[in-house]
Amino acid sequence: MTRGTPRPGPDAPERRCIVTGEVSPKRGLIRFVVGPDDSVVPDIAGKLPGRGMYVAAEREALETAVARRLFSKGARRQVSAPETLVADVEAALARRCIDRVAMARKAGAAVSGFEKVKDWLDKDRCRILLQASDGSERGKSKLYRPGGRGSFFDILTADELGLSFGRERVIHAALAAGRLADLFRDDAVRLSGVRWAPDGDGAGKVKKT
Repeated sequence: MTRGTPRPGPDAPERRCIVTGEVSPKRGLIRFVVGPDDSVVPDIAGKLPGRGMYVAAEREALETAVARRLFSKGARRQVSAPETLVADVEAALARRCIDRVAMARKAGAAVSGFEKVKDWLDKDRCRILLQASDGSERGKSKLYRPGGRGSFFDILTADELGLSFGRERVIHAALAAGRLADLFRDDAVRLSGVRWAPDGDGAGKVKKT
């Protein structure tokens, strides 16, 4: 199982990555389409019209697709990929994660702040624990992580988590079980693959349990 690929569910739609050649669930891939100007456009939501090309949600795979011009091969014609494509994908995924948490907050399914998160953990209400990638390791270690795969992420910065809660910075947050948490997890797993780099130069540290 690759780093950015979630486990397949029953009857999960699958597609082939144009870089690795591996067939994986669509929710663990990034879809791309060719725009009217023959440039490659990331389709993070998977809703844009046109023939889709899929790349594993991993930074190395995306960089390879750009460097080796594999989108032209996938599109079966000459197309161009902007130099900022990987950064654009990362920014779009981060925005989706921020928006997912914001939606959960408005629905009463997310809280922030050490004491509130600790209370949810103690009462077994926390399905996913979120901690800022740039937060103090000592402070973050004071909260235990809920069990289960995909129950802990520290892929968003304190500023990014803050956007979800209308605050300047947030270090600790929690999501309750439900569809919004599941949607966040899918996007967070993809973001974790794109933000992580083999040489450690990814934009954020990634821990998934």
